[in-house]
Amino acid sequence: MKAIQTTNLTKYYGKARGIIDLALSVEQGEFFGFIGPNGAGKSTTIRTLLGLIAPTSGEARIFEKDIVKDHISVLEQIGYLPSEAVFYPGMRVKDVLKLSADLRKKDCAEEAKKLCDRLQLDSSRKVDELSFGNRKKVGIVCALQSNPDLLILDEPTSGLDPLMQREFFEILKERNRRGTTVFLSSHVLSEIQRNCTRAAIIREGRLIACDSVEQLSQSNAKRISVHGKVDLSGLDGIRDKKEGEESVSFLYTGDINKLLRILSAGQLSDISISEPDLEEIFLHYYEKDGENA
Repeated sequence: MKAIQTTNLTKYYGKARGIIDLALSVEQGEFFGFIGPNGAGKSTTIRTLLGLIAPTSGEARIFEKDIVKDHISVLEQIGYLPSEAVFYPGMRVKDVLKLSADLRKKDCAEEAKKLCDRLQLDSSRKVDELSFGNRKKVGIVCALQSNPDLLILDEPTSGLDPLMQREFFEILKERNRRGTTVFLSSHVLSEIQRNCTRAAIIREGRLIACDSVEQLSQSNAKRISVHGKVDLSGLDGIRDKKEGEESVSFLYTGDINKLLRILSAGQLSDISISEPDLEEIFLHYYEKDGENA
């Protein structure tokens, strides 16, 4: 079963672009990444899927239910964490968590306590007194405490320190192993590479790539780093060149034999050739005319 399926999903804000002809497919039980910088259309996609804003055209289904016609039924299966969670002032954390559970007509007290303990969140404090990171923890517990079938998380780790980020992803992996579908929207490429099985890249409201993280990370480009003196002026296929004292590093997509001939003519003390990481591949997709990269 498809956890998420969109067909030509489009959202305009007047004449301003939101998302355009989005065709997205996420299988039930996947740990799926949604990649793009701020303004690419990630949050618009999520808000449309949740029914918080109406699509201009196209359609979307969650667990085969129409997001417009079956809106209430769809939301019953989703745990959502917005990029910035806002709570009623004056409430204590435990009251916020209970309100969230009551809205779902569920008793989530036991699960909420486990999550608060793991995330080191004091449920007796008032939300007004919390740091941004601790408010993010409140949002995480609200999203996870009802054990939903689908988690939609929009930039979930902003504000969390590295130890809490690690614990958070451990919790997500445990849920995913039990069958929960995770839809993770992020511009932190390392999060996607470490945790997701598949991912989609969005650029200016359009999907430009969707594949396994392994396939997205593969490229005919190689990261070349050399130490010593070498003249690269006659070499084509160089991108992202970084020069230092007696060293140079670059992505190379040209003829490897020509590269080796030019390097052998120099005076080198060291050389390394490696696969570029997902972040470098992502930037390659975002270059001008990078859709076909």
